[in-house]
Amino acid sequence: MKKIIIFDTTLRDGEQSPGASLDTDSKIKIARQLTKLGVNIIEAGFPIASKGDFNAVYKVASLVKGVSICGLARSMKSDIEVCAEAVKPARYPRIHVFLATSKIHMQYKLKKAESEILKLAAWAVKYARNFCDDVEFSPEDASRSDRDFLCKVIESVIKAGAKTVNIPDTVGYAIPVEFGELIKTIKIKVPNIDKAIISVHCHNDLGLGVSNSLSAIENGAEQVECTINGIGERAGNASLEEIVMALETRKDIFGVATSINKKELYKTSRLVSKLTGIVVQPNKAIVGQNAFSHEAGIHQDGVLKKRSTYEIIKPQDVGFGGTRLVLGKHSGRHAFNDRLIKLGFELDENELSKAFERFKTLSDKKKEIFDEDLLSIVEDEIVSIPETYRLEDLNIVSGNKVIPKATIGLKKDTRVLRKSSSGDGPVDACYKAIDAITGLKCKLLDYSLKSITGGKDALGEVSVRIKSNKDEVFGRGTSTDIIEASAKAYINAVNKLIFNHLRKAKPESEKLKL
Repeated sequence: MKKIIIFDTTLRDGEQSPGASLDTDSKIKIARQLTKLGVNIIEAGFPIASKGDFNAVYKVASLVKGVSICGLARSMKSDIEVCAEAVKPARYPRIHVFLATSKIHMQYKLKKAESEILKLAAWAVKYARNFCDDVEFSPEDASRSDRDFLCKVIESVIKAGAKTVNIPDTVGYAIPVEFGELIKTIKIKVPNIDKAIISVHCHNDLGLGVSNSLSAIENGAEQVECTINGIGERAGNASLEEIVMALETRKDIFGVATSINKKELYKTSRLVSKLTGIVVQPNKAIVGQNAFSHEAGIHQDGVLKKRSTYEIIKPQDVGFGGTRLVLGKHSGRHAFNDRLIKLGFELDENELSKAFERFKTLSDKKKEIFDEDLLSIVEDEIVSIPETYRLEDLNIVSGNKVIPKATIGLKKDTRVLRKSSSGDGPVDACYKAIDAITGLKCKLLDYSLKSITGGKDALGEVSVRIKSNKDEVFGRGTSTDIIEASAKAYINAVNKLIFNHLRKAKPESEKLKL
């Protein structure tokens, strides 16, 4: 299957997003993650722009291996020389030179005639070839350029030694049919086009960056230039993750592949968002927080029965933990019950009906219902969880130079059972002592602590999720002492495990009495 080359320009064009300046260390971190992701080329920056950008490109070229490192340069002697020096340490260096070819850019920005542009473009490529075998040329604003003139420029730069010719939709002006036709025209009218790779670089001013890139691929483009999360100048660039997953999901249409390790997409998106400070919109395709979330009852019911009813991509394939069913006023009984089971509650029909009615009342008042809300509905109003074990006392020995130790006393009926244990910290020691008393082998899956009042004597609430065999339950505990709150939360979860076990063991006729 034909491979499409993925040229990532997050560190160059992506960094041009307002407020997204990256320091050298951040660029190195992102470049290393892009290598794990499997991109073929990393455009690390615009070396002539500043000393800092030069150093960043040089460091990336020196430290990041296994991928081609590219630098951008205008068609100027100083730009090309500085760029060549910056990418020199790379095992696979590339110099990317550009020059505008549209009438509006030639007249108002460059103030040059077509004949001058034609000569300058060829000269820039030939000069860059003195420093580097791999030279790419971009006729800036290609989508608004005269097509006959554009084809002459492309033919000229290929003769001068350009191995890749990039066709940019610099201002996001093109529409998919038009842009695809442009690529087709270039393939027909440029006599030496077979000696170069056709690349595309599409901006998103009309929201068509990805669509234009895919249309170009359909018409023969072999390289696509894009950024993580679609960041970049103005409305940004074509989004790498969207292009890759469109090609993957619709192989029946495109019949091409990429080298991208798709399971690294979400992780890469999070890293870029964190280091640039640009938040990913919740409804962003592929990597947005809502990309695999469902609230509508019909959708939730369908997904629970067969995931592919409403999901064309497996969340795990792009690095997400899984499908997320958001509980709100549009949610149905099926999704509600599924969440309760995951929280450790298996209600009978009467209990479920009561709980669902209270859930619907609450969901009219709140946009999203959280697990804590469900716990309150079930524990406070529907099912009374008996306290098989209750915290009697605890004693902690801890410090930065001693092994933490906990002694726990739990009351069961009229007896107080006491055990001691050491651990990695005071909370871990407590939990091990509780396990020793109850005889249960529990795995801590999640632990969270939050303050529910203000001041130095704030009341803290601890929430835990534990697993024993196949049962998973949540527990909560509050106290002004976070160790005590932690112990109470764990004991609360243990009591639920015991309660669930007893419910499952009872005959159906007796379950309604619980």
